[in-house]
This record gives sequence, C-alpha cells and structure tokens, in this order.
Amino acid sequence: MSEEVVQRVPKPKWLRVKLPTGENYKMVRSLVSEHKLHTICESGNCPNMGECWGEGTATFMILGNICTRSCGFCAVATGKPLSVNSNEPQDVAKSIRLMKVKHAVITSVDRDDLPDGGAAIWSATVKAVRAEAPGVTMETLIPDFAGKWENLQAIIDVAPEIVSHNLETVRRLTKQVRIQAKYDRSLEVLRRLKQGGMRTKSGVMLGLGESHQEVLETMEDLRSVNVDVITLGQYLQPTPKHLPVAEFITPERFAEYEHIGKEMGFRHVESGPLVRSSYHAEKHML
Repeated sequence: MSEEVVQRVPKPKWLRVKLPTGENYKMVRSLVSEHKLHTICESGNCPNMGECWGEGTATFMILGNICTRSCGFCAVATGKPLSVNSNEPQDVAKSIRLMKVKHAVITSVDRDDLPDGGAAIWSATVKAVRAEAPGVTMETLIPDFAGKWENLQAIIDVAPEIVSHNLETVRRLTKQVRIQAKYDRSLEVLRRLKQGGMRTKSGVMLGLGESHQEVLETMEDLRSVNVDVITLGQYLQPTPKHLPVAEFITPERFAEYEHIGKEMGFRHVESGPLVRSSYHAEKHML
C-alpha cells in the first residue's frame, strides 16, 4: 500500500481530541504569546497540550531545532545545526519561571556534531532552572550521546528528578525507525542511568508494524534494565515523507498493555492512543 493511500485512511474516532480549555491553560497560552516563548507542546501541535498546561506541565527543546539524525518518524528538521547558543539555559529557565510551570520536561535534538553531544548545555540548563525557578521539578528526555558514557555522566551528575530516553520502537524495526540509533545502546543508556541512581523512563510508539509479541518483548527489555516508567502511544505520520502508519491500535489493546506493564513491575504505565512521552509527566514524580 502506498504512503499516499495510507494518508487518506481516516483516523479512528478515538484519536479525536477536545479543544483545550480551562483558566490555567488560558493563562499559560497568554504568557507564551506575550513573551514569545517556545514549547514543543505548541510547535509539535501536541493533542494533550491543553491537559498538560492545565496541570502545570510543559515541554521545552534545547540545542536548537535542527537534528543531526534523520529518524523515519520525526518531523524535526535534519541537517547541519547552528552554533550552540550559550544563553539558551538561562532563556529556558526564564520561560519556565514566567509560565509558572510546576514540572518541566526538557528534551533536545541529537547533536552528534558536538564532541560532548550537547551535554554541557544540558547540565547548564538543569542548573539554570533550579536557580531561576526553585521548586520546579524536571524530567530530561535525553539522546543516547552516541554511546559516549562520559557525556551521559554529565546528566547523572546534575540529577534531574526523572531522566527519560525513548526506545521508540521494537528491536526489529529500530534500524528503519531510528536510523542512526541502536536498540541495545538505548537499553545501555537506561541501565547506566539507573545505576547512577536516576528514576528512569522510556517511551514506545505503536502502529509501525510491530507484533503484539514484539511489544511484550520490548516491555520486558525495559524492565530488565529496571526502567520505572513506560509510555505507549499511537504513532501518527507527521508528513507524507515519513513512515506510514501500519495500524491504528485500539484503546482496548492499549488498556491491555497498561495492565501487563503494571504486572511486570513498572512504577507507572501510560498507555493510550494519544499518549506522548511527556503525558502525565508530573504524576511520574510520585
């Protein structure tokens, strides 16, 4: 089936979302507009933006908006990144303070062009947020730093409340979905984070052609490195150039994975068609 045909398949009714409402959402939206703040929530058109902003959670991206990798699922631009902005940590921290965020999720593009993979900016950002907005808790959704473990250590040293690294898909599909990434390297990232005393988290997209058994094996692999929190959501094709949706997973199947995940021993399981990495992120602190 061609990508063009797949694109015309209507989304199931369970993928429809309500328009965001609520006073806290309106307040955050107003601040974002007034101060020209940047969040992944807004630029990524996340379906959960209203709910998360209403709960005092927002997601920010650092190290620019051009990635050195070309994953088949991701809409972030690929190419030669611009120079690192040394003021970025303070800018992000100021945004978090202005938005009165209670729990901040911080992510980044991959910066394989930098010797440290961006670890210094990551470290400086966590420190800046703590100085600018005391009391705000943080989840850092980090890259794999190309397996250069001294750079991963920089994250462990500043000890964010939660450190997340997404496996994204099952082992068999990794080369197709995450072209420059490696399944076992990502598991090693999560293993080392846990050894460093971090609360760990990982996300998996479904609907790319994986089997039910492969999903279970992936969940088991994440538990084998003692991951605390897992998110499972429906993959949606961002543009016709990206990987097509192979299947729309039913809410019932997502509920089944949630039940299985809890039985496996995950501290938290977020599983549903509209679940994204940072969905209910503030609850993963408990």
